[in-house]
Parts: sequence; C-alpha cells; structure tokens
Amino acid sequence: MQVRHDAPLAPLTTLRLGGPAARLVTATTDAEVVEAVRAADAAGTPLLVVGGGSNLVVADAGFPGTALRIATTGFDLDGTALELAAGENWSDAVARTVDAGLAGVECLAGIPGSAGATPIQNVGAYGQEVAETITEVVAYDRTTGETVTVPGADCGFSYRHSRFKADPDRFVVLRVRFRLADEGGLSAPIRYGETARMLGVAPGERVPAAQARDAVLKLRAGKGMVLDPEDHDTWSAGSFFTNPILDEQAHAAFLARVADRLGPDARPPAFPAGEGRTKTSAAWLIDHAGFTRGYGTGPARISSKHTLALTNRGSATTEDLLALAREVRDGVRDAFGVTLVNEPVTVGVSL
Repeated sequence: MQVRHDAPLAPLTTLRLGGPAARLVTATTDAEVVEAVRAADAAGTPLLVVGGGSNLVVADAGFPGTALRIATTGFDLDGTALELAAGENWSDAVARTVDAGLAGVECLAGIPGSAGATPIQNVGAYGQEVAETITEVVAYDRTTGETVTVPGADCGFSYRHSRFKADPDRFVVLRVRFRLADEGGLSAPIRYGETARMLGVAPGERVPAAQARDAVLKLRAGKGMVLDPEDHDTWSAGSFFTNPILDEQAHAAFLARVADRLGPDARPPAFPAGEGRTKTSAAWLIDHAGFTRGYGTGPARISSKHTLALTNRGSATTEDLLALAREVRDGVRDAFGVTLVNEPVTVGVSL
C-alpha cells in the first residue's frame, strides 16, 4: 500500500482538474482497501474513493482528507460468469469478454473508468446497462464494518442510479460479478437506433459481438468519448448531464415551452421511462437552448464533437468548468423550464 501526502489529484481524473489530496493511499488488494477505509473511519478523516477518475469533479482547493485510489486487479471468467476486481479497467474488461465470444456488455465498450464504478452509476450506453448483467456486488459496508455481498436485485438500479449512489458514504465496492450470455459469438439484440443504423440492421437484430463493439467505439470516438491525451475533446467526464425524466405535468409544460420557442412542429426526443414518465435528451435541450458544439471562449468549453461533454482545453480550473456548467444549466432552464442534473460526482464543490 502506497501513501503520499499533498498528492495531486488532477492526473487521476479524466478532466485533469482539481487540487491535491492531503493524503493519497493507493491500494492494490481488497484487504488493503478495507484497511485504508477502516483507518480513515476510525480517525474520523474524510474519505474520497478514486477509481478511474472519469466521473469526478474535484475542487481547485483539493481534498482535505484521505483519497483512496483503488488499483486492485482481477479478471476471472468462468463460462459466462465474470468477476472483476473494482480496480480493473472497464473498457479493457469489455474487450476481453467480447474476445471470449460473450454478449451482454459489448455496447459498453470504450467507457472510461474502473469496474467498481459501474454499479454505482448503473453505467449504460447505446442500449445496454450494467444492471442487466450484474448478479452480485461485493462491497465493504462502512456502517457495519463488514464485507457484504449484495445481490443484483437488491442494488436498487435505475437510470444512472443505485443504492450505492443513493448512500455514497456507506459502501466501497470491492468486486463486481456479472452473468453474460453465450450467443455463439453474436451480440445481444441491438436496441439503440444510432448503433443499428451504423451496423445496417434493424433494432432487435444481432450481429457479431466484436462488430457491435467496434461500431460503438467508432460512435464514441466521433463524439470525443474515447480517451485520447492529444485530443482535448476527451478531457472531460463524459456526459456531464443526465437525460431528464419528466412526469406528465412537467412533460406537458416542457412541450408547451418547446412549441413557444421553436414552433408547433418541433418534436423533442421522447422515450418511455415508466408509468406516466418520459425521458428526453439533455443533448437536445443544450443544443436548442443555444449551447452548440464548441461553445465558450475560455479554457473550459463544450466539446466540439458532442454538446453533452464539458471539456478542459488544457489550462482550465474546476471553477472555469463549473461556471460553464452553471451557464448551460441555467440557460436550459430559462429556455425550456427543465433543470439539468450533473452526472459526475462533485468533490468539495457543487453546481
């Protein structure tokens, strides 16, 4: 277990922003993770868990406690059962499952970050969510002081949410277990329209899993969503805002605002999201509120490839990024009456 003091956190995040941690502990085994968490809790020290850093917005002042970097490794594939250590690189793990001819997470290729973060956010993209394949999450419960195994059905998964996200100070994920599918090398049914169009198939059809993965990687790269240190469009936390889910009253009010602003023929995206609820597109809202690709003149700007990504052009501070996020959030609310919610976790700051 490695311990450093006054350690920079910016290099551990995909935004490359944020000040130092008073103490940075790097743990390479589950036992070290538990030991570090118990020590911080016993001392009453604030704790920040860092995996791949792809979903963190850290204050310029840094973090005045212990930052625990989970660097555990472990990829165990037994038939269609997969167990990943929390520190495993998610994108690499997806590639290995596809190479093994298994389906279930192929459309989650290219998502940066670690495996341990996937159940927290219920990571999803291009028609798949990890909730569909996670069978168990092994975590350290800081309330009881015990390591627990949480069945997938008890994880409280919903859109970009889980019981782990709902109670962020309780659980530290150690391992994640999945049940994939052997479809003879084929993918799960392609659900996402954009992916289906790129593959030249109808939604619901299957293609070779590797072909589905490659199509998703191409789509993500075109939106600056595959990490590239030379491309500042990828210096981001991915999609900064979640897609709003509106009840019937809010959706009706939203449609009225759309018609008033854009005309009666305007048709914003709409997807069923449970009884009486509709999900719409944050990217559509941002774009139609006037915040187009590349928007901004300072060191933090909207990506030139995707309106949902707020990027560090190389010299931004966290406050620069948050100022842009607030401008976008407030502009969308003024235009359409919908308040966007940030997807990344904020540390020492808030919108």
